[in-house]
Amino acid sequence: MPLDALPTTRFAPARGARLAYQVFGSGEHTVVAIPPTAQNIELSWEQPAVRAMLERFGSFCRYLHFDKRGTGCSDRNGRIADLDERVDDLRAVMDHAGIEHAHLFGNSEGGPMSLLFASTYPHRVDRLILFGTGATLLPPDQPESDRDAYRSGIPAYAARWGTEDSPVARGMAPTLSAGDPDFPAWHQRYERYAASQDSLMELLELSMEADVREIAPTIHHPTLILHRTSDRVIPVERARELAALLPNARLIEQPGEDHFSYSGDVDGWMDEFERFVTGAVHSQPIGAGRRPTVRITTLGRFAVEIDGDQVPVADWGSRRARQLCKRLVAARGWPVTRDELFELLWPDETDRRRLGARLSVQLSGVRRVLRGGVIANRVSVRLDLDEVDTDLEDLLRAEDDAAIVAAYAGDFLPEDRYESWTAPARAQAQARFVPAARREAQRLLQHQAYAEVVAIASRLRDIDRYDEDAHRLLFTALHRAGAVREAEQAKAAYDAAMAELIGDEPATGQP
Repeated sequence: MPLDALPTTRFAPARGARLAYQVFGSGEHTVVAIPPTAQNIELSWEQPAVRAMLERFGSFCRYLHFDKRGTGCSDRNGRIADLDERVDDLRAVMDHAGIEHAHLFGNSEGGPMSLLFASTYPHRVDRLILFGTGATLLPPDQPESDRDAYRSGIPAYAARWGTEDSPVARGMAPTLSAGDPDFPAWHQRYERYAASQDSLMELLELSMEADVREIAPTIHHPTLILHRTSDRVIPVERARELAALLPNARLIEQPGEDHFSYSGDVDGWMDEFERFVTGAVHSQPIGAGRRPTVRITTLGRFAVEIDGDQVPVADWGSRRARQLCKRLVAARGWPVTRDELFELLWPDETDRRRLGARLSVQLSGVRRVLRGGVIANRVSVRLDLDEVDTDLEDLLRAEDDAAIVAAYAGDFLPEDRYESWTAPARAQAQARFVPAARREAQRLLQHQAYAEVVAIASRLRDIDRYDEDAHRLLFTALHRAGAVREAEQAKAAYDAAMAELIGDEPATGQP
């Protein structure tokens, strides 16, 4: 189930450093997730696929995830901790969070660390769940020459980390990369916030040396091993070797080539995870169930509501994300080219090569606020009107005059009235409202509903201060209502407007 708010980031003191962690969800079971090579627990929530996975965890257990020393939101000064040091770091995090024992979820490089912790502190581990990992991450019988070749390739790999040349997203999450063209650019930014280039080199060198095969047979905790059969990063053979070493392990192989747990068939392995931890599957699959109602208001003001609650301005992350959302609403579901969005958001930027990644970051912000709602490809971006409601669309679909008048709450994006891209939508809204408002005002006048007529006539006059019909409606309704003074003021405003209009006529060549 969706979380009402992002969990608070807390910090556990551990041997001269602070380790960042978050706890969320509820239930009788607690799961502590052991991180892969590098991550960032705060930035993870920006990515819809990651957030969906974390929210499902929170629906059936109390879930803790943390950033390793030297990575993510944890202190990043000093050297990267060795495997045995990370075991004590994990203990420090659990102690600070008040967790005496928990199920351990070891993902990728976190697998050997989970096994070592279970061997060291067996009373603090309920069960083990290991995903995409092994007792060793490289083939145990690999020739030394191959290991040297792997080691020599680390600097080149690290040099591409966090850049537009990074192969991580497409290599480790091919399904998500193919379905969301913006994901690779987002992940490149994520990499920069997960670890520095130097830290990554240390992490990769340490991971190639990780080997807990010797202690695996001594670990008797019930263990679930999940692995995709065509995993591009850690072959399924590592999982099979681990299953043979552990006395109480069950291996489930699932089709797929994604290494990242949140890419590909997520519900398949999460069902097995939930069943193993709780004994049954009660939570809804990711993406199933009721989608939150997302509504964008643009007439008279700009606001976004999720299930009736307005999104605070601070949740957008940047003014550009709000402006991007406005532009997409103005296009009414039609595509807006990326080049146009570049010009809108970064008008002074001359190097367009840098803007693709920047736009992806802003799109990520819009998607986060709208819980999706955006469809993008390499050329253009558009609002998904199947997932998002807007008051502009409601106005343009309204059929009777009363409904049209009720739907029109004011000018389209008034704070952006001088932006040329708002003009077509503003004109459409006004063209829909004005004739309907005149007809509705005449009907109400006949029914002596003078207060309603005054309100409608005032709105018409706000749109066009030279609208004679609006002025006449206004002072007629006021006069009939007995508001003589207000009627005289309205008549004076009308005379002033007409005098101003007539005074402009010679300048336009009119007689």
